[in-house]
Amino acid sequence: MHSLESVDGCLQLPVLMRQIPLDLGPTVMQGLDDFIVGRNDELLSWLRQWPQVSGPLSPAYIWGAAGAGKTHLLRAMIERAISMGYGAIWLNAQTCQMWDAADPSAPTLALIDECEQLSAEHQHLAFNLFIESASAAALMASGQHLESDIGLLYIMAAGAVPSVDLPVRDDLRTRLGWGVSFALSSLDDDGLRAALHHEAGRRGIALGDEVLNYLLTRYSRDLGFLMGLLDRLDRFALAEHRVVTVPLLKQMLALEPT
Repeated sequence: MHSLESVDGCLQLPVLMRQIPLDLGPTVMQGLDDFIVGRNDELLSWLRQWPQVSGPLSPAYIWGAAGAGKTHLLRAMIERAISMGYGAIWLNAQTCQMWDAADPSAPTLALIDECEQLSAEHQHLAFNLFIESASAAALMASGQHLESDIGLLYIMAAGAVPSVDLPVRDDLRTRLGWGVSFALSSLDDDGLRAALHHEAGRRGIALGDEVLNYLLTRYSRDLGFLMGLLDRLDRFALAEHRVVTVPLLKQMLALEPT
């Protein structure tokens, strides 16, 4: 069993060592089928086919505005990787987590989110993932993987801007731009309505047009913000034993700290 080093409170991942025992928290992961495609057919098709895709499997970089769904897609790929018997690594600006594969020689998929927000320590950790990925590929190509018990490491990442514009160290920025890149389009009003309806249906909420119109005319079009608001509204409605209505939404907002 490998041990970890701690550098200024951040875990350092040595080459070919994959133990990152932090916690993502109780966030519910949604799958690719829960994503409202909008104008992102090419990207969704690529993710659904991965790893049976033409061209490079890794790295892949997804960029788009806040609330476009980057985190949703990366988290969905955790579920996909694990279902294929792969290991998975999650790294973002706040935390990191690993799911070991049952077979230590199976591939691992590393997901790096919020690339534009990574601290110096987390940039170092992300760069080490690229070094490990290259080292594992070199071992595999030479046939030494039979002795190493380390499988291939693939990398997918996401950020708010194209990889060339990321405010990160030069060597990490270069590596994030090595592979395939996708621009993620934000949803239009119809797409936002469809996404909110889908999430409400998944939660068993009857979300009427009056509530939807109120949300979309008074709040940010950031889908992440709207989903968070819907989550709070769901919990408030359950606590109050009431259905979701505009008056209930106004009551909840009035009670929240400003």
